[in-house]
This record gives sequence, structure tokens and C-alpha cells, in this order.
Amino acid sequence: MRRRPASGFTLVEVLVALFVMAVLSGLAWQGVDSMLRTRESTQVAIERTSRLNTVLAQWEQDLAALHESGVVPTLQFDGRSLRMTRGTDTGVQIVVWAVQDDAWWRWASPSATQAEELQQQWLAGQQLLANTPGQLRLIDGATGWQLYFYRGNAWSNAQSSGELSSRAAGQPQVQPLEALPSGVRMVIDLPGGTLTRDLLVPTQSR
Repeated sequence: MRRRPASGFTLVEVLVALFVMAVLSGLAWQGVDSMLRTRESTQVAIERTSRLNTVLAQWEQDLAALHESGVVPTLQFDGRSLRMTRGTDTGVQIVVWAVQDDAWWRWASPSATQAEELQQQWLAGQQLLANTPGQLRLIDGATGWQLYFYRGNAWSNAQSSGELSSRAAGQPQVQPLEALPSGVRMVIDLPGGTLTRDLLVPTQSR
């Protein structure tokens, strides 16, 4: 009686199958790794956008709450820092926005109810350091910014002089007070590009 040949895979066939499986596994891992990297990049971008939107909302709130005290300037820009006075439920506070040390910062003083106290806080806002209590590091990678004020139907450098304010509280002043502009334009260099933001200055306090 004739015997049937034994069935099964030859060594060559097994090696070819293992090679094909290794190639497919490598391709699958590259696909999974690419998906994970894309997801991580997307999440970082979403978090960065969310943080920027929160910072810009605070920027708008500060400008919307500007308060002319008649004691210290309401808005003053020195090329690095913007100091402003804003009204709160318990008085008036000094807020400073600054671009320094490769970051965008914000500092807010306690609310003041006396002219002398407000003047002291204004002077303190001119001497801020990175470790000053109350100063927040908002966004990393900010390399510079410029502000423009809308005066006389035109945008001008915020560091140029404007008209003197007619509002005064009869208190000793840190320096001559300029009238508020009608608008503020911010141009800031952030990671990913330059951001430009135009905002109207409220007129109810003038």
C-alpha cells in the first residue's frame, strides 16, 4: 500500500511567514505611534488655544474696567509694561501687563481706597520682578509687543504724548495725567505668530 507524503510547512515557508508578520507588525506600530503623536500635538494645541483665550478675556476685562482716579495715570506704556488703573467692588487697583523674560505676565495690586495708597501701588508696579507676589506668568514664548492708542482719528504709538486729562481729583499727582484714548491696539509676538487685538476704551468714566 502506497504511503501519503507528510503534510506541513517547510522551513522556508515558516521563515517567509515570520518575515511577513514582522513587516506587518512594524507598519502597524508606526501607524499607532503616528496616531499617538498626532493626538498629543492636537491636545497641546487645544490647551494652548484655551489658555490664550482665557488670557485675552482677562485683557478685555481689565480694559473694560478702566477707572480715571485723577491721582495716577489711567493707562501708561513704557515699551515693556502697560500699567493701568481699574475699578473694583472695593476700590481701585493697579494692574500691570508686561512682556519680559520670554513670557507674558500680569500683576494686580490689592484694591486701594486712599489716594496715597494708590500712588504707592502705582510706584510698586514700576519695580516688578519675576518673583513679585501676585505676578502671574501667563504665556511662555512671548518675545515682544507694541501698543498703539487711537487718538484724534488715528493710531499712534502708545509711548507718544497725548492730550492732558481735564479730570482731576485735587490730589497730588505722580505725574501729569493724559486723557484716555478711544481705543487700544495690541501687537504681541507669541509662539506660532504675531497676534493683533483692537479694543474700544469705554467712555462711561470720562
